[in-house]
Amino acid sequence: MTTAPTAPGFDLASDDWTNWTPRQWEDWRAEVRELAEQKNAVILAHNYQIPQIQDVADHVGDSLGLSRLAASVPHPTIVFAGVHFMAETAAILSPEKRVFIPDAAAGCSLADAMTGDQLRAWKAEHPGAVVVSYVNTTADVKAETDICCTSSNAVEVVESIPEDTDILFGPDMFLGSHVKRQTGRDNIHVWMGECHVHAGISPKDLISSVRDSADAELYVHPECGCTTSALWLTSSGELPEERTHVLSTGGMLDAARTSTAKKVLVATEIGMLHQLRKVNSGTEFVPVNPQAACQYMKMITPPKLLRALREERELVTVDADIAERGRRAVERMIAIGNPGSGE
Repeated sequence: MTTAPTAPGFDLASDDWTNWTPRQWEDWRAEVRELAEQKNAVILAHNYQIPQIQDVADHVGDSLGLSRLAASVPHPTIVFAGVHFMAETAAILSPEKRVFIPDAAAGCSLADAMTGDQLRAWKAEHPGAVVVSYVNTTADVKAETDICCTSSNAVEVVESIPEDTDILFGPDMFLGSHVKRQTGRDNIHVWMGECHVHAGISPKDLISSVRDSADAELYVHPECGCTTSALWLTSSGELPEERTHVLSTGGMLDAARTSTAKKVLVATEIGMLHQLRKVNSGTEFVPVNPQAACQYMKMITPPKLLRALREERELVTVDADIAERGRRAVERMIAIGNPGSGE
């Protein structure tokens, strides 16, 4: 049963928050921050969350960066505004802490593209191969993984493995293809999974955007289905190499901070635009596909975040053995060097 609202007209029993008044938003923010302080909780928000949740959080970033941060802060309670695998990763790296997610049903099409059973079967088909898994995976998959990677260090992780050793790379086929291009290795077997949002940012969208904004810079996430087209536009001379950047979300933020471009075309989930605009108000950031919104990320609503704090619901737990094995895969990646961005 939902706790009765403390502020006049603030109806938390309804999830219809889109028409809240400025007063209701003020009351919501005040109660979120008050509860976080009372319960010694840290609020983490992924870059793809709606702007209001990003702005009320203690920290905003990518999944791995936030999970590593959760392990380093003194707070015993973590409220992770993101999708389920992200909260799992935080629980893996912070086994002594409580991790809550505002909606446990917030899944991920990419993480769901490979199960632990599927990975075990794939490994049986390729004995001796090293498994490299993107951090955007479930705890069960991480437990079957030799070493994790992020979108910014995937090439470095693969290059740390002997060239004569087969690699099973999953679950993202676009990131896997990007790694194969960058390393030139033909012994990388790529799982055919995808993030439905990034896959939906099509080559047609990209080419149309570039031709409509001839002088713009371009930030493309390597999970996108249009990454190959971006590289083709560069090789053909239609888009100068110095204005084409294949970047993780963290890499996009770093580039945005120092950019002097009038316009930047952005190929990733549209929630990222909020952070880009905050770090650089002098540049116009435009989505390559304005419809590229993740419905799972948007399941984390302002009322659900407040309920998670009020009622301490949706506790995320990971089996101790799976957590330990998954933690080793992440730690091996970190030992190679700076893991950069989680996505």
